[in-house]
Amino acid sequence: MMLRTKITAVVAAAAALAISLAAFMSYRGVSGLVADELERGLDDRTNTVITLLAAGLTPPTRPDTIEQVVSAQGEVRLLAPGRDALPVTPDALRVARTGKGESSADVVVSGTEYGTLTRPLPGGGAVMAGQSYEGAARVDNQFLWRISWTTAAAIGFAALLGWLVLGRILRPVRRLATTTRRITTTQDLATPLPPAGSDEIGQLTYSFEHMLAALRRSRAQQQQLVQDASHELRTPLTSVRGSAELLQRARGRLDPEDEKQILTTLVTETAALDDLVRELVELATDRYTEEQPEAVDLAVAAEDSAQRFRLRTGRTVLVIEDHANPPVPVRARPRALQRCVDNLLSNAVKFSPEGTPVAVHIGGGRLTVRDQGPGIAPGEQHAVFDRFYRGPRTQATPGSGLGLAIVYDIIAADAGTVFATTAEGGGAEVGFDLPPHGQDGPNGAMARRRSWRAP
Repeated sequence: MMLRTKITAVVAAAAALAISLAAFMSYRGVSGLVADELERGLDDRTNTVITLLAAGLTPPTRPDTIEQVVSAQGEVRLLAPGRDALPVTPDALRVARTGKGESSADVVVSGTEYGTLTRPLPGGGAVMAGQSYEGAARVDNQFLWRISWTTAAAIGFAALLGWLVLGRILRPVRRLATTTRRITTTQDLATPLPPAGSDEIGQLTYSFEHMLAALRRSRAQQQQLVQDASHELRTPLTSVRGSAELLQRARGRLDPEDEKQILTTLVTETAALDDLVRELVELATDRYTEEQPEAVDLAVAAEDSAQRFRLRTGRTVLVIEDHANPPVPVRARPRALQRCVDNLLSNAVKFSPEGTPVAVHIGGGRLTVRDQGPGIAPGEQHAVFDRFYRGPRTQATPGSGLGLAIVYDIIAADAGTVFATTAEGGGAEVGFDLPPHGQDGPNGAMARRRSWRAP
C-alpha cells in the first residue's frame, strides 16, 4: 500500500505540474487575446470618432468609453456631457499641437483605469479616446477563477485515476509479495508463484521462479549430500566403535599382536574419518567461491603439486609438456585449480602400484594425470565424478570417494570440462580442459551444467 501511495503521489505531483503549466499558459494566452482585442477596439473607436467629427456628426455615447477633443492650446471639450475628462498627457498635447503622430497611455479617472489613444484631427487639435479596463478585468478574473477550479478538479481526477490504475498494475506485485512471504514463513519451496504475464512484472515473476528452482536444486543436493555422508560415515564409525568397545571389554587381556591390529584399525579408520569430514566440509562450503579467476600457468601448477607429492610419498611424478601443443595460460581460480591437481595426483598415487610412476601431461588448456592402476571401465567414465562413488575395481582401496567430485565442481564452476578413461596399455587417464585466459567456456564463466569430453 505504501508503494501505491508513493507512486500515486508522484503521479499526482507530475499531473499537477503539467496541468498547472498548461493552465498558466492558457491564462497568459487569453490575457494576451483580451489585451489585443481592447487595443483593436480602442483603435476602431478613435477612427470612428474622427470620421464622424469630420462629417459634422456627434458620435454615439458608450458606457465604457470617454471621448474628448483637445485643442492645440490644451483645452478639452467632452463629446459626451456629464462624463469626467481624461487627463491630457504631455504626449497627447504634443499630438494636438503638431497634428502629427499618435499617443497612447493608461490613466485613472474616478478610480477607474482607462487605456487612451490620441490622434490628430484634420482641422487641428486631436481626438482623445479612452476605453475602460473594467470589462477586461472582469473577464480576466472570471477566466482565472474558472481555470483554477478546473485545474484543481483535473489534478484530483488524475490522482484518482492514478490510484485506480496503479492498483490494477500493482496487483500482481502484491500477489507475488504475498506468495514470497508465505514461502519465507513456511520454507515450502514447492509453493507455486502466481501466473506470470509478458510485462515487466511477469519477467520479475519468472526471475523469482528461476531463483526458487535453483533453491530447490540446492536443497535437494544438500539433502542428498547429508544422506550420502551419513551412509559413508557409518562404516568407519562402526569400525572405530567396535574396536574401541573390544579394547574396553578386554582391558589389557588381548594378545599384543591382536591389540596392535585393533589400534592400527583405529588409527586407519580415524584418519579415513578425518579425510572424509575434511572433504565433506570443503564440498559443502565451496570455500573457493570468493576467489577470483585469473590467468594460471598449468605447467607451474602441475610442477608445484608434483613436487609436493614427490616429497610426501617418495613416488616418481613426471610432468610432461606437449611440445606440439604448448600449454597456454588458462582462466581459473589459482588455489582451487591447485586443489584439483592435488586431488588428481592423490587419486593416481592411490591406485598405482608401488614403484610405478605417475605422469602429468599438459597441452594447451588440458591437464591429464595418468596412473598405472586398474583403469576405468567404460560404464564408469561418468560415474567416477559422482560423490562417494566407488567402482567395483576400487572397493578395497581406502578413500572417501569425494576427490573427483570436488574436481568436477571446481572445474565446472570455471567453465571447464572433465574426463576419465582407461589409457592404452593400462591405467587410467583423468583430467580436465579449461578455457584459455581471455575467453569464457561454452556455458559462460560460471557454468554449472555437467559437461563431458572424450580425451
